[in-house]
Amino acid sequence: MAGTILSGTTAMETSDLGSQTALDEELIVFCGAGFTGAMSEIGEIYGNSSNAQVRFNFDGLPALRVQIEEGAYADILISPDQSYMDPLVEEGFIDEESVQVFASNKVAVVLPVDSSANITTIRDLATPGIKVVMGIEELPIGDYALQVLDLMAKDPEYGPAFKEAVLANVVSLETRVTGIVSKVALGEADAGFAFMSDVSPQMKGKVRKIPIPVGYNVRGNCSAAVLSQSDNSEAAEAFIDLLLSNDAQSILDEYGFIPLSGSEENAALPAGDRAAAIN
Repeated sequence: MAGTILSGTTAMETSDLGSQTALDEELIVFCGAGFTGAMSEIGEIYGNSSNAQVRFNFDGLPALRVQIEEGAYADILISPDQSYMDPLVEEGFIDEESVQVFASNKVAVVLPVDSSANITTIRDLATPGIKVVMGIEELPIGDYALQVLDLMAKDPEYGPAFKEAVLANVVSLETRVTGIVSKVALGEADAGFAFMSDVSPQMKGKVRKIPIPVGYNVRGNCSAAVLSQSDNSEAAEAFIDLLLSNDAQSILDEYGFIPLSGSEENAALPAGDRAAAIN
């Protein structure tokens, strides 16, 4: 697909947006729920720097896809990974040339700040009685968590029994990544698989995260695209340009996303690429 990762952010200034949008336009953005905090701030920048207002529909990607396929109107779709746009491209709802990667993300294990479960590493998730929450497999984070467990199962250090034990401890499968983090924060689960960015500034002090061991993590390429039905394609393109700006990249970084110019301290495979992780 189009939309490869850039080596750095664009030099576009937010003050340039006004000349790119028409008066009183409304931009409707369908957006993965895990982007809620960051995109709300970026949407404010867009609204203050142009004559267009942004209205977000935050939900899980499976639900957003169904809404689009059933005729719901949107100008932009924002997804945790580029691959999740492929079906909509194939169905003609998205122009492949408009797909743009603007950040990336990795999987982490999130824990309540105050917990008696004594979880210090991911290995502890296999302990009988530990309550784990995950996303449904159709949700990007649910799929990525299974990929992580698959990679670990292939390594004799963990093995298939580790994956089976962790899955046996799953007490809930959520349709939104925000539901995973909320249940952990409320103490309804001892641990959950979420994105690194889901420990947002608002969640700090309520949840903490432990990293996935090097070699087992997977990376999602956060992507935005203009829908073919958009009546505001010029404004939509301007919003996507804003995502590449220094201001937006700084906000994404603050929320735990990996900006385009960022270097990863841990190696991570692109989501779906499990082949080369175990030497």
